[in-house]
Formats: sequence, structure tokens, C-alpha cells
Amino acid sequence: MLSRTADHLFWMARYTERAENTARMLDVNMQTAMLPQSEADAERGWRATLGISELQSAYDEKYGQSGGKFQTQDMLDFMVRDPDNSSSIMACLTAARENARAVRGTLTTEVWEIQNATWLDMQKRLNSKLLETDPSQFFEWVKYRSHLSRGVTLGTMLKDEAIHFIRLGTFLERADNTARILDVKFHGAKEAAKDVQQRDFYYWAALLRSVSGFEIYRKVYRDVITPERVAELLMLRGDMPRSLLACMDDVVDNLRQLRNDVSADTERFAGKLHAQLKFGHIDDIMKAGLHQTLTEFLESIYELGNRVSRDFLVPLAA
Repeated sequence: MLSRTADHLFWMARYTERAENTARMLDVNMQTAMLPQSEADAERGWRATLGISELQSAYDEKYGQSGGKFQTQDMLDFMVRDPDNSSSIMACLTAARENARAVRGTLTTEVWEIQNATWLDMQKRLNSKLLETDPSQFFEWVKYRSHLSRGVTLGTMLKDEAIHFIRLGTFLERADNTARILDVKFHGAKEAAKDVQQRDFYYWAALLRSVSGFEIYRKVYRDVITPERVAELLMLRGDMPRSLLACMDDVVDNLRQLRNDVSADTERFAGKLHAQLKFGHIDDIMKAGLHQTLTEFLESIYELGNRVSRDFLVPLAA
């Protein structure tokens, strides 16, 4: 397969997954912002999302660090519909559609039509003011369209190199975003005032729901929600679909299917990262520092993405 074709497939999948995960991150913030807390705590939670997404400076440049009171609607506009923010939901779904359009001949008609219809429907929904009146409904729509895209891709495309590049992009992006969601919420929990236990329950329940993990947590642990178990579920459980280990299972598998003459070092790098999760223990992670562990993981995922681009795709600009 031509590296440019592989590049478009890889980034089509990454941008689709990124839009979904941005919707998940914003949705959990909308839920936690409604819990009893001060305005300062609520703003801190939103700004933690900007920080972990590496968008704080871009947001401050647009809305001003001291330009008045922090507005949730400004945050939603920036993260959802701002064309200048390359990580906004609108920018991601537009980029996914453009990458799909560039390789229409490689995709099935159904896959292309899902990408195109999602982009068209997004314009209507944003123009209808749904984001202002019911943001959670808009976020659910984004998640549903991402699920639909993955399902149609798996159900209609030949299981050849194209599908492996799509899957590789999906799971690299998902691993990155699960780590970010986990990190930002643990940071928020530390910085927020110590409130009653009931608030903690709703806080962690909202986090679990943001990664479709609430029912899974209840099934696995059958007990009260604790931060350590949330971290274990989202990092070390291979049977949890959005966990770091589950993502790396698929990354390693798809890299193996795509291996070429120059990819051995990249496979080895991915294998080491996978092994750290597969044989890791939550007590050791908490002792070493969860934030430090997640930061190192994010750095490794970024490096792995660069290695994939170097070995298989159009190399990223220096």
C-alpha cells in the first residue's frame, strides 16, 4: 500500500476517535460541574481539561487570561466548533472526512457515506443551537457517530492492510485520550476541596460513564467506587475495551500484521510499553505516582506515533 494512502486511513481513524474522546471529556466535565462546588473549583476542572489537552495557551490567547469571568460557553465553543482549534470536534470531524475523501477508492461506499453524512449532520446540529440548549445530547451524537463509523468499517471492509492502518490509528488515539481523561480527573479530585463521600461517588461515577465503564466497574468489583480501582480498571484491565492495556493489545497486534523491513524497532518499542501494562500492578503505580506514570505513558504514545509515521506513513514535518 502507498504510504500516502496508509497515512489518510490512519488519520481518518485518529480524527474520528479524537472527536469522540473530546466529546467524552467535555461530557464528564459538564456532569461534574453540576455537583455542589465553588465557581473556582468548577473553573479549575475546565482548565485542567485544557491543560491536559495542551490547549491552555491557545484558549488564553483567544479569550484572554484576565479578560473577565470564565465562561463555560466559551470553553464549549472553543472545544467543539472553533475552526482554529485543530482538536475541536468540528475540526476533527472535518479532517476525518477530508482524509476519507482522499482515499474513497480504498474505502467501501458505506464507510465513505458515514463519514460524509456525519460531517453534513454536524453542520445542521451546530447551527440548530443544540450545543447551547442540550450539550450532553450533542456529545452523545458525536459518540454514536464514532461507534457507527467503527461498526460499518469492521462490517464492510476487507481485512487487509487498510483495516489494520485504521485500527492502529484508532487504538493509538484511544490510548492517548484514556490516559488524558484519567489524568485530568485525578488532578481535579486532588485539587478540589475535600467534600462528603457522596460527592466523591458522583465524581468517579461520572468519570466511569465518560469511558462507558460504570456498568463494567460494578460487574468487576461489585463494591464502592475508589480512585485506585478506577485507575486499575482504566489502565491494567485487558477486558475493559477502553483501558490502556486493551488499546496496547490492539496496537501491538496491528503492528505485527503491518510489519515491514524497517519496523522491528517500533514493534519492540510498542512491545515494551505493552509489557509494562500487562505485568504492572496498581499498588506499584500509585506508589510511583499516578500522574508521573500517565505522563510517561503519554510521552511514549507520542513517540510511538512518530515511529509509526516514520516507518509506514508520510513522515510528520519536523
